[in-house]
Amino acid sequence: MAVLAWNVRGLGNKESVRGLMNAIRKSEPDIVFISETKQKIRYLEKIKMKMKLVHSFYVEPIGRAGGLALWWSKEVQVKILGHGKFFIDAEISGKGESEWFGTFIYGPSYKDQKRDFWESMKNLRDDNNAKWLVIGDSNVVSCQEEKARGLPFNPIDAKSFFDFVDSRGLIDMPIAGGAYTWSNQRSNNDAILEKLDRVLCSTSWNIAFPKAMVMLDIAMGSDHAPRIAPRPSKVVGNEYHRLGILIVLAVS
Repeated sequence: MAVLAWNVRGLGNKESVRGLMNAIRKSEPDIVFISETKQKIRYLEKIKMKMKLVHSFYVEPIGRAGGLALWWSKEVQVKILGHGKFFIDAEISGKGESEWFGTFIYGPSYKDQKRDFWESMKNLRDDNNAKWLVIGDSNVVSCQEEKARGLPFNPIDAKSFFDFVDSRGLIDMPIAGGAYTWSNQRSNNDAILEKLDRVLCSTSWNIAFPKAMVMLDIAMGSDHAPRIAPRPSKVVGNEYHRLGILIVLAVS
């Protein structure tokens, strides 16, 4: 099964749509998650149809801010279990695989919201043995090695994230192809790079999908990278580019 996730920072320009379409053509994902759509459902449905995906679920933006879209093909079954401004939680099955939980996130940027968000994530699963994948823009840097320039890493800023990961025994999956997933889109000494997008999984999910991997590729039209999960036979280029990164997760 293939999963693509991308913080597009708005899907209202031709470059972002073209970048998304190219990523989908390369990886042929079964599930696509888009955060910060900043668009109405009618517009997003037109794009989904161009991508030849069948089903959808949306969290509408507030004004021109935020917005989440989850699209999936007829080959998989997705049951929406819950949603909010910053997440969509689902039960997923298909392709001959056993059922697993997928939570698609767009982490808030403000400290008080971060604390409440990660605390609410704890309550989604009360069984640490569940097969669980959490993927998306965490909006959290977890160590100094995940930053290049800018203000130094402060562990206090990531405390609520650490509490969530530790309480649920999740694994922060390694990323091949580059260290950072976000850029302030400046050059030379003014450039700030961070790893904000990540994939977390439970031990049981990791055991169920031992071939899973996360990779990076060039993204267009956003300061984040689209994150994709293609089939193992489809290897997406893992070049690193400062202005956009694609994360590829091979599920099986």
